[in-house]
Amino acid sequence: MSLFKKLFNKAKSKASPKAEKSKYLPEVPLPTDEKFTYNFRKNGGKFLYCENNEELLEAFDNILLENDWYEKTVYCTDEILKSKFNTYNLKFGENLEASFFLSQSESLIADAGAILISSNQIKEKKLEELPDNFIIFATTSQLVDTIGEGLRIIKNSNKKNIPTNITTIKNFETKKENDFMTYGSSSKNLYLLLLEDL
Repeated sequence: MSLFKKLFNKAKSKASPKAEKSKYLPEVPLPTDEKFTYNFRKNGGKFLYCENNEELLEAFDNILLENDWYEKTVYCTDEILKSKFNTYNLKFGENLEASFFLSQSESLIADAGAILISSNQIKEKKLEELPDNFIIFATTSQLVDTIGEGLRIIKNSNKKNIPTNITTIKNFETKKENDFMTYGSSSKNLYLLLLEDL
């Protein structure tokens, strides 16, 4: 009886071999948006995807409610954002003692899960000078794979006046004491409002 089981089991295993992935096959790359989401969350960022402006305003309202930021001072130099979020009784200005920093970004860097910003957003300030809490507004068309692509976009869109103070924000959690990879970087509590525009 066991002889027949061995014969039939071998026949079955030959008829339906398990598909094994060869170690020599290249890894299938993740799409840019999935790679960014994975790396951004791994870095400790809070990600809110919005399909339209109504969802964007609702997500912004929820952030203010969660952190009790209504009627607080906001560090914001962007006139577009000031008009977009002007119905929340916020005091917009350039006071570094503000409750949070509201800004747009240059690009979203997928392979690092980072946000690329420049003097267009932060003027000549250092990251550690800005408030500890950030709300960054971005669109899905700003997603790029590498920092090189992000820098190329900055160069191509600002040919006459290339911005200075270009940096990435990629540390969104408090630093671990012995983590030398975050040495010199300033960790921020960051919310990303990502609006679908493609």
